[in-house]
Amino acid sequence: MEEGGSTGSAGSDSSTSGSGGAQQRELERMAEVLVTGEQLRLRLHEEKVIKDRRHHLKTYPNCFVAKELIDWLIEHKEASDRETAIKLMQKLADRGIIHHVCDEHKEFKDVKLFYRFRKDDGTFPLDNEVKAFMRGQRLYEKLMSPENTLLQPREEEGVKYERTFMASEFLDWLVQEGEATTRKEAEQLCHRLMEHGIIQHVSNKHPFVDSNLLYQFRMNFRRRRRLMELLNEKSPSSQETHDSPFCLRKQNHDNRKSTSFMSVSPSKEIKIVSAVRRSSMSSCGSSGYFSSSPTLSSSPPVLCNPKSVLKRPVTSEELLTPGAPYARKTFTIVGDAVGWGFVVRGSKPCHIQAVDPSGPAAAAGMKVCQFVVSVNGLNVLHVDYRTVSNLILTGPRTIVMEVMEELEC
Repeated sequence: MEEGGSTGSAGSDSSTSGSGGAQQRELERMAEVLVTGEQLRLRLHEEKVIKDRRHHLKTYPNCFVAKELIDWLIEHKEASDRETAIKLMQKLADRGIIHHVCDEHKEFKDVKLFYRFRKDDGTFPLDNEVKAFMRGQRLYEKLMSPENTLLQPREEEGVKYERTFMASEFLDWLVQEGEATTRKEAEQLCHRLMEHGIIQHVSNKHPFVDSNLLYQFRMNFRRRRRLMELLNEKSPSSQETHDSPFCLRKQNHDNRKSTSFMSVSPSKEIKIVSAVRRSSMSSCGSSGYFSSSPTLSSSPPVLCNPKSVLKRPVTSEELLTPGAPYARKTFTIVGDAVGWGFVVRGSKPCHIQAVDPSGPAAAAGMKVCQFVVSVNGLNVLHVDYRTVSNLILTGPRTIVMEVMEELEC
C-alpha cells in the first residue's frame, strides 16, 4: 500500500484499522466516482453530446442518448466494447450521478433512451459525504489559484513534502476567505475534512491541531480520470503512483519510478516518461500538464521531474541555422475539460518533455522532443519554461504552438 494512502493509523487507536479502514476506502471510491463523473459531464457538454432534445413534442434539457453515448465512449477509447461501456455508465447510475430523464429505468441500456447527469437538473443528493467532498474540492481549487501561496514544499521530521499547508496558517486563511466566521469554526471544518478523508497530516500521525504541523490534501482533484478506473474495485490509494488521487506528495527519489505514464515519441514508439499530471508545475525545471479552465490554472511546485528526454543539448542558434535538420510544425490545440495534456521543460529553447496520449495535444500531433518556437504568435525560443508556462496558462483556451522537430535520417 502506498504511503499516506491507507496506512491509516500510525499514532491513532488500533480500532480505526477495521471498520474505519473500510469506511475510508468507501469514501475514497465515492470521491473517485464523483470526480470521474464530473470530468465526463464537462467533456460531454463541450462536445455537444449533452444538449436539449425533443421527444413527443416535449423538450428534455441537458440530456444525452444512451446509445449515442456508448458510441462516443468507444470512439474516444473510454471503453473497449459496448458491454464495458454499459457497465461504466451503470456505475455512475448506481452512485446517483446519472439517471433516466423520467426515472423509469434504473438500468443503463444501450437503446435510444434519454439520460441526464443529476448535476444538470439539480437532483444530485447532497448527503454529508458529498457536501464534505464538494467543500474540499472548492477549497482545493482556491488554494491552487496562481495568486495563492499557502501550499508550499516544507519539511517535517527531516522529510520534505510537497504541496503542504501549516495548520495555523490554513485556519487564518479560512477565516480571511470567509470560509469560516471564527477560528473555532475553521478548526471544526478541518476536522470534518479530515474525517471524510479530504486532508490528512503529512505522515498520518496526528489529528488536525491548530499548530505548526503540516497537512496535505489527500486528493488530486485535477488528475484526469479514465472511465475504466471505475471498474477497478481496489481503493485508489493502492495505486502505486503519485498521481493517485489519495496519496501524500512526499519528495523521495526512491518513489519517482512510480510516477510514470505513457507518452508519444517522435518515432511513434511508446515510451514511459516519469512526470506529474496536468495542471502541475515542478520546482525542478519542468511544468506539468497545462490546465485549460480559468479556475484550474497554475499550481504550486510538486514532485521533481526526471532528466530531460533530449539525447543532447540543443541551442536556439542551432535550430535557426540555415539548412539545420529541423522541420517546423504548427499545432492548434483546444483544451478540453481537463487541460491541454503536455509537459514543457528546459530553457532557450524549451522542449516537449511528455505528451498525454489521451489529451488534446497528442490529438493535434504534438510529440516529445519537439522544440517550442512560438505560442500564440509570440516567439519563445530565448525564454525558459516558466515564461512559456505562464504564457499558456494565462492565455486563451485555444493555443497555437509552433514547434521544430528533428528530421529523421
